[in-house]
Amino acid sequence: MSVDAATVRRIAHLARIAVKEDEVSHLQGELNAMLAFVEQLSEVNVENVEPMTSVIPMEMKKRKDVVNDGEIPDRILANAPATEDHFFLVPKVVE
Repeated sequence: MSVDAATVRRIAHLARIAVKEDEVSHLQGELNAMLAFVEQLSEVNVENVEPMTSVIPMEMKKRKDVVNDGEIPDRILANAPATEDHFFLVPKVVE
């Protein structure tokens, strides 16, 4: 796949980037080099490779999935315009 000058101008327009006419050929070469690299990556066999979070083996930090009130419910409710029994009061909506 290769990018022509018209495509470079279109990409610049869509990205809202001002590109001068003398820069188009340089950008065309850079975009073509990027696309060639991506095509090269597609040749790599990744059949039996497990997804990784890092290049070195490590385990993700996990926290217990526990429901709590965040230990600051009074500070949170202080921002509300109206509350009742530790709940936010909102206007009734009827359609």
